Amino acid sequence: MSVPRWLLRAEQAWDAARLRRRASRVPEHFRIVAYGGHGSDGQVVVRGRVVDDPPPSSAVEGEGVGAAVRRSVRSFVTDELPGVPLRVSVAGTEVEAVTDAEGYFVVRLAPPAVRPPWSQGTVELAGEYRGLTAPHTTTFDVRVPGPDAAFGVISDIDDTILQTGVQRAGRMVLQTLTGSALTRVPFEGAAELYTDLAHGGRNPFFYVSSSPWNLHAFIEAFLRHRGFPLGPVLLRDLLGAAKGREEKHDRIREVLALHPGLRFVLIGDSGEKDPAVYADIVREHPGRILAVYIREVRLDPGDGRVEKISSAWGHETPFVLAADSDAVRHHATGLGLIRG
Repeated sequence: MSVPRWLLRAEQAWDAARLRRRASRVPEHFRIVAYGGHGSDGQVVVRGRVVDDPPPSSAVEGEGVGAAVRRSVRSFVTDELPGVPLRVSVAGTEVEAVTDAEGYFVVRLAPPAVRPPWSQGTVELAGEYRGLTAPHTTTFDVRVPGPDAAFGVISDIDDTILQTGVQRAGRMVLQTLTGSALTRVPFEGAAELYTDLAHGGRNPFFYVSSSPWNLHAFIEAFLRHRGFPLGPVLLRDLLGAAKGREEKHDRIREVLALHPGLRFVLIGDSGEKDPAVYADIVREHPGRILAVYIREVRLDPGDGRVEKISSAWGHETPFVLAADSDAVRHHATGLGLIRG
């Protein structure tokens, strides 16, 4: 999801004012936000952020646009806390970390054994921080594919499962600010398609997007509300999103590296860069990708961008430009990815 420059400037101004105001004060609403993790025996990655903000409100049926806008703005105007000492634990293995300038942390652990399909971990304050010493602990889930997983699915979000209109910038911003996890609309049949690909939860899902981490809570709530298979939601920082730093390649590479025994299905859309990104991944990982599905959402389907990639594909991996969820289902069933 593209990030408006005015939103980046607003966040930067807020950060500067907040740092001047609160650098020496005890955090009033210290909160560890865990984005969860994924991995297998001997290799797990966990991400999160530490902020000085009250917990966000949850969307409720019938709420007004004003409540939705306030919630959306607050998700971007954050009081992140740099330099926080943390201790992250998974399956009896601990590592320590310190948050960066934007309050983020990412750790790699090597637990000897994690339990599929989900294992639990904790992240806690590991020392004194600006006068704060009381215990602060947050739990999180780690996705661990079991031996019965036939394959994994890596899916984009915006305009792949969530109707966003990325090519219409004004509409996209309006929907982001005024919508909620209860009101935003998935593509017809997408949740049912993903549920069938998950094979009763045995096949893991990974949601990889160029949207900023600020939208993590919204995306997880959307997935739950609309009945999509749950899985790690891997995003990027707001500054990187605004400057156009592309991290989707790296997130997908991370998933493939942490789950070396799995082959994958890639699902995206034709609106932005998914076809090119997925082509790179297929080329870099021969034999690992079972199929690539691209939902057609272009305003001008005749622009030739996707066709340029598909005509020069040259891989055994099927590349399917699909009009809708039913087209993906039909092809996936033929490959045996969905049981008829």
